[in-house]
Order: sequence, then structure tokens, then C-alpha cells
Amino acid sequence: MDAKQLLEQIKRQFTNLDPRDPSRWPVVPQSLLLIGIFSAIQVAAYFVEWQDQLQALDAGRQQEAKLKDEYVNKKRQAVNLDLYREQLRAIDNSFGALLRQLPSKSQMEALLVDINQAGIGRGLQFDLFRPAAQETVRDFYAELPITIKLNGRYHDIGAFAADIGQLSRIVTLNNISLNVGKDSTLVMDATARTFRYLDEDEIAAQRRAAKAGKAGR
Repeated sequence: MDAKQLLEQIKRQFTNLDPRDPSRWPVVPQSLLLIGIFSAIQVAAYFVEWQDQLQALDAGRQQEAKLKDEYVNKKRQAVNLDLYREQLRAIDNSFGALLRQLPSKSQMEALLVDINQAGIGRGLQFDLFRPAAQETVRDFYAELPITIKLNGRYHDIGAFAADIGQLSRIVTLNNISLNVGKDSTLVMDATARTFRYLDEDEIAAQRRAAKAGKAGR
């Protein structure tokens, strides 16, 4: 039997089919009907039951990947915990060293005396030494500008600037201008800035003011 005859035989099996009694159908129509029913069951099962299960499975896989990443990160942190602690101690020590260079409120007067004595010790004459009437308060420290005007020899003024940089407390010289004065001496106008750390009450007041400012906005 050639292919043409086989095709004609299959076509004849689809003629005169009784839709009320598929059990009497020939083999080919019955097989196709069974395949169609099975496919319909598969599609219906997917939309009714399997879709939710597949979505739950996918969500579980994503959660598994997330938990694995969290585990790896926590394990890495645990392995490096001693290193992190050492780094934190180093940061605390560095911050403490910088903080110790800032005087407290009660030590500010002594620092002003040190600045004045640094100039007198170099043979310089102060024409003006005027601390600002009010400090500028920052997050954890306060800044006090001091307007100074002094005169003397060039090398002595340079030595004074070096002495200021060597003080145990932080003092900076800003807005420096030099002019020739009487007897060929130099006159230096500058702003010396000193800093002190805030005590606990002042820091608490700063935080309250910051909260009040945010609440007002």
C-alpha cells in the first residue's frame, strides 16, 4: 500500500462518525480524540492547579537564592569580624587623638594665652588681639575666630607662624596679609581660628535644636 492509498484510508475513517458513540469510531479518530482530551486536561490542570504551584516553586527558588546571599554575606562578616573590630578601634583612637587636640570650654582661656605668648616670645608686638564675641557652633565642636595684628621682623613673624602650628591645640592662621610698617618692620593682619569640643550638655542642645528645626519644616 502506497502513501496515497494510506491517506485515502485514513480520510475514510473520518466519514460518517457518530458523535454520540465514539466507542464505535475507527482507531485513528479515537486516538486523536484521546490526544485532544489529554491535552485539554493538561491545559486545564496548568491553569487550575499547576500554575500556582509553579509560581510558588519559583518564589521558593528566589527566596533560596536570597538566603544563600545573606548567608554568604554574614559568613564573610563573621570571618572578618576581628578585622572590623580592629579597624573600629583604630578609628576610635584616631578620633580620640584629634579630639584631645581640641580644648574644652574651660581650657579656651589658656589657649588664648598660649597664642599671645607665642607672639611675645618671638619679640613681636600685638597691636590687636580680639577674640570674636560669639563662637560658631558646629556638630561637635565650636570655632572661635581671633582677629590679630602684630608687627616685627620677617623671620620672627615666620617663626611665630611655625610656633602656632606646633601648639598642642589646633590653631590655624587665615586671611593673612603682610605690609611694611615703621622702621622697615612687617605688619601682619590675620585671623587665628581656635576650636574646642562641645560638652555633653551642648551636644544635647544641638540635637534638640536640629530636631526642632526639622519639625518646623
